[in-house]
Amino acid sequence: MIKVYTDGSCLENPGKGGWAAIIINESGRTEIKGSKENTTNNQMELTAPIMALKEIPKGSKVQIFTDSKYVKSGITEWIHNWKKNGWKTADKKKVKNKDLWTRLDDLSKVFDIEWIWVKAHSTDVLNNEVDLLARSSASD
Repeated sequence: MIKVYTDGSCLENPGKGGWAAIIINESGRTEIKGSKENTTNNQMELTAPIMALKEIPKGSKVQIFTDSKYVKSGITEWIHNWKKNGWKTADKKKVKNKDLWTRLDDLSKVFDIEWIWVKAHSTDVLNNEVDLLARSSASD
């Protein structure tokens, strides 16, 4: 089982943002991170698991830990109706960040993923670490 902790951060929303992931498997721990100008917090929250999954062998069993209810609910619940409704929300508006959602959805299909929500800025040590990495990436 591969464990992945992800987080995104934005200095202003929108503004300069950062994302990070901590990937833990049998061979150890890997940290990845990046930044982007003129982005949003939600875009960075979505980018983190996308970039992490690109680092993991396809077909792997993965637990992804996120403190973003937007990411967890979006990929496990909302996306099914979005796709059925032509990428429109329940109130008939275009889904924001469709490009990132479709990338995450496509990647998710080649893994066995369990999405786990964790409370932000709480007692989860690795969530706090990945938060610091994402924030430092946003300010680089």
